Amino acid sequence: MNKAKEAELVIEENYCIALQPICNAEMRHIADELLYRSSATATFAQVDDQLMATARVINATFLETGLENLIGNRKLFFNAPKEWILKPELLPPHPEQVVVEVLESVTGEPEIVAALKKVRELGYDVALDDFILNDQTRPLLDVASIIKVDLFDPVVEADIAEYKRRGIRLLAEKVEDLETFNRFKAMGFEMFQGYFYARPEVHKETSRKGRGNNHGAQIHIISELQAEQPNYEYLENLIAQDPQLTFMLLKYVNSAAFRRRNEITTIHQALNTLGLDRVRSIVTTVLLANNGPASLLLLPQALTRAYMCECLAEGVGNIDPRSAFMLGLMSMIDLLMASDMAELMAQLPLTQEIKDAIMLREGRLGKLLNLVVAFEHAQLDGKSPQLISKLNKAWIKSQKWTNEVMAQV
Repeated sequence: MNKAKEAELVIEENYCIALQPICNAEMRHIADELLYRSSATATFAQVDDQLMATARVINATFLETGLENLIGNRKLFFNAPKEWILKPELLPPHPEQVVVEVLESVTGEPEIVAALKKVRELGYDVALDDFILNDQTRPLLDVASIIKVDLFDPVVEADIAEYKRRGIRLLAEKVEDLETFNRFKAMGFEMFQGYFYARPEVHKETSRKGRGNNHGAQIHIISELQAEQPNYEYLENLIAQDPQLTFMLLKYVNSAAFRRRNEITTIHQALNTLGLDRVRSIVTTVLLANNGPASLLLLPQALTRAYMCECLAEGVGNIDPRSAFMLGLMSMIDLLMASDMAELMAQLPLTQEIKDAIMLREGRLGKLLNLVVAFEHAQLDGKSPQLISKLNKAWIKSQKWTNEVMAQV
């Protein structure tokens, strides 16, 4: 069976792939861990056959999707079972971008250490997952470039000191709050993985480092954008009052994505070039991207959700794709702006249907939002393989679009 056919079959299977962001000490999104979820019942992967899971992930990520479409220029952490480590020729391409993650069940047997040395020679970084130092695992330190420390396990400071002495970079897993993030940052950890950035208190704290928490002006612009027929002259004046927003908007409209011969130099030209629908999505995106580092980390998820809602609405006669996009984006506006959702809904001139979908999960749009959120959490019990295939394809398309947008902000 050729690779193209294999990839086609994989996308029809009853499974989901997902990405979990990894950020640096400045809360910049620098990498992702590739997750495989064969069970639709939980957020944790339930995989009986690691070799089959790895093969499916390789097909879906590198053959069907393409690494650039999935993550842009970020690093990708890839869980490699022991059998794949022993055969480095099976590893995916792009060693400069792929981090081979060694599972916690793997110990420092001579054949494993020798194989990992070969992996390093091929140009891959090697990360040790949930690593606990003991006599059986110590030989792995000779081939490790990154150690992932599960913060639910006891952290031995002497071990941390040895890792740092060897020049091994430290990644903290399961970081769930800002206090933990700051504590391990002070200990010298360089990378962080967990859902701390999705907590409202983190956004309230970090947004002070963004745009000065100027929510009134943001709401003013977003409100005008959502009007059925925005006043472009008024909108132009609003944007002109924000130099950073103006700069980012002009940067985007002059990017390679538009391939224009003549440079766009004014807000007026930018608005006319983009068109109303693109103005709504791009200006809102650029506005929210500068709300602080935690919001910037969460924004790709919001954009992917928004575009996925739009993709699924296309071809469905009773749902407007533009409304679906705004539904997805506005469903995370409370986190992105570190504000109460009910207060934001009262201020934004969204249709009642969108507000009911977000606040109550009612109506056609509410069902659409529930479906996309269920996909994000791999909670797809009872859904047909055909629907899951459609969701996978919409997610992949949305990831590509999101990467293109985020590259400009």
